Amino acid sequence: MSKSGRPREFKDTAVIDAAVEVFWSQGYGSCSTDDLCKETGLGRGSLYNAFGSKHELYEQALIRYHQVGIETQLDILRKDAPVKERLRELLEWEIREGSTAKDRGCLLINASVERGKSDPTVERIFKQHVALLEQALEETIREGQSVGEISRERDTSELTALFLSCCYGLRVIYPGTMNRALARQIIDGTLAAIF
Repeated sequence: MSKSGRPREFKDTAVIDAAVEVFWSQGYGSCSTDDLCKETGLGRGSLYNAFGSKHELYEQALIRYHQVGIETQLDILRKDAPVKERLRELLEWEIREGSTAKDRGCLLINASVERGKSDPTVERIFKQHVALLEQALEETIREGQSVGEISRERDTSELTALFLSCCYGLRVIYPGTMNRALARQIIDGTLAAIF
């Protein structure tokens, strides 16, 4: 139901997914309401009635991107497989995502660079994503230490920070270069440093 009580003639998720694509391709500052209307198929009134403002739709798009991404990442890290295999799979996922993103990179990183220091909403969503991934990585690395895959003498926080920086590094480097050989070197080097 819309705010006025009328049933909506569209599905929020489909509209938000379309908005994700617009913001991801253009950024917040370069994206107009007309661009959003064109890609979502909604009129200006319907868009504002459903989401209130361009910024509120942006927030919903960032939350959607975050939720889909973090859910996939956590699923990979929680698999029933050796820790090294799960960490490698997560980095391979970063490459696949980079291939899909082409020259757009990661929407959350782009948003943080564009608006993170001036927009508390962007800063909050980005920090939440990083914190959730960092926590899951630390748990995975601790698990690796407890079963003997990773030395217990290694500092868990440092290993987590190393791996996290590799993940975010791949999100920036790979879509910009599409250099698989370099990406493989980054993955192999990171895993060699941990295991």
